[in-house]
Amino acid sequence: MIALDSLSAEARQFVQDLQGEVGRLAQVVRTKDQIIELQDQKIRLLNLQLWGPKGETISPAQTAMLFDEASVTAAEIEQEAGLPTEEKEKSPPRDRKPRAQHPGREKLPEHLERREVIIPCHPKDCLCAQCGAERPVIGYDTSEELVCEPATFHVRVTKRERRGSHCREEQGVATAPAPAKIVPKSKLSDEFIIEALAKKFQQHQPVYRQCAVLAENHGIDLSRATLTSALLAAGDLLRAVVRAQADELRHTSYLQADETPVPVQTGETPGRNHRAYMWEYSRPGGPVVFDFQMGRGREGPERFLTGFRGTLQCDGCAAYDKLGEDIHFAGCLAHARRGFVEANKLSPQNPLPVEIVATMGQLYAVEEKARQENLGPAARHTLRQEQSAPVMAALQARLVEIRGQIPPGGKLAEACDYTLNQWSRLEVFLNNGEVEIDNNWCEGAMRPLALGRRNWLHIGSAEAGPKIAAIASIVETCRRLDINLRAYLKDVLPKRGGGRPIALPS
Repeated sequence: MIALDSLSAEARQFVQDLQGEVGRLAQVVRTKDQIIELQDQKIRLLNLQLWGPKGETISPAQTAMLFDEASVTAAEIEQEAGLPTEEKEKSPPRDRKPRAQHPGREKLPEHLERREVIIPCHPKDCLCAQCGAERPVIGYDTSEELVCEPATFHVRVTKRERRGSHCREEQGVATAPAPAKIVPKSKLSDEFIIEALAKKFQQHQPVYRQCAVLAENHGIDLSRATLTSALLAAGDLLRAVVRAQADELRHTSYLQADETPVPVQTGETPGRNHRAYMWEYSRPGGPVVFDFQMGRGREGPERFLTGFRGTLQCDGCAAYDKLGEDIHFAGCLAHARRGFVEANKLSPQNPLPVEIVATMGQLYAVEEKARQENLGPAARHTLRQEQSAPVMAALQARLVEIRGQIPPGGKLAEACDYTLNQWSRLEVFLNNGEVEIDNNWCEGAMRPLALGRRNWLHIGSAEAGPKIAAIASIVETCRRLDINLRAYLKDVLPKRGGGRPIALPS
């Protein structure tokens, strides 16, 4: 290596310029490598989302090959997932646990009617081969099976009595009053509308499929528009009930909130749906209210939560911020944990995400203990202060330490940033035994709506949104409170259709 002192001033300057350029290019390469790594993480995360849960069993190299092949089928993915990789071959075989003995076939419910079917022996076996006398019946080999008979339909003919006058014409004609119905003068009975409503919003069977089944299996040609109008009429009647539920929620001290997108037909852009949102507000173990909004702005929750004073548990969505001085926010540990789970999927060899998830698992173990012991808010607060508070303090210190060791932009860095930014909200559950550790109660109520959305595809109009939100609120509230949906609707809807007031629970 040539010493700089032996070179002329121009040569020394030239060498120094070269060294500076080399340093600059090295920094550019490091930046490019970081960008490539971030893009690779995004691609791997998209692959995991694209191939679903089975993608977790595929190595990154296998996933990349499958992603490049546009014509890959689900069967090929399963086959590829089953192929051994170098990492799998190096791992020691797992000890197989002995299979638990099968407890036996469960008995069918006792309340169901039993209809016996006796199958006689063959005529040759009924007579004795030696003397020819009839052989006695000494018992039966008995088995039970659940039988389902197809639904039956009939037409109810309602005759309202009319009485005239036998002595005075001015008395006019007296007619028996028409019974209260969900849709007055409709050709569909209340029972039929309720059954169709339950099939769509409880069992996620869209209207067009119900109409197809009626036509194919029962020869009933029912217009989709007629049935849809009846369901929306029922939803309109339920809006008053849901408003009462919303007032009940606003007078409590603790709520959970979440939102999910729903596509809506507006006609503004041909061939494309508008992205609207269903906002959910509920209490753990209590009533659920869905609020339909055409956007994700602050106006929706601000309008719904007017008058609410207490703790609102939600994720880090900016729409919940600055809703009022009387609202205090609690965070969701499940949202924070989700980021580290995704970071572990992207980098399975990195021990840091696994460490954080395991630490959060200790917090959930305390919550499970509280549930098993059926602790009230005060006792749960004491338990959390004793066992969860030290874990939270250690977790915060560890997140700060990890964040200082890793470059920004990666999935792990994003998870750390989100958790630390939400930390003051995540600690709220430690000081309030009524508040849950996460928003899972609220997210669980969203799942039926997400399942139905994949079947009925979109909401037909913006005007239909609040009616469907009312139906979804009643369906989920009945599920959560263990109320029979059909019996509840049969009791409430005809009264609303007839204009009679409903005695709502206090």
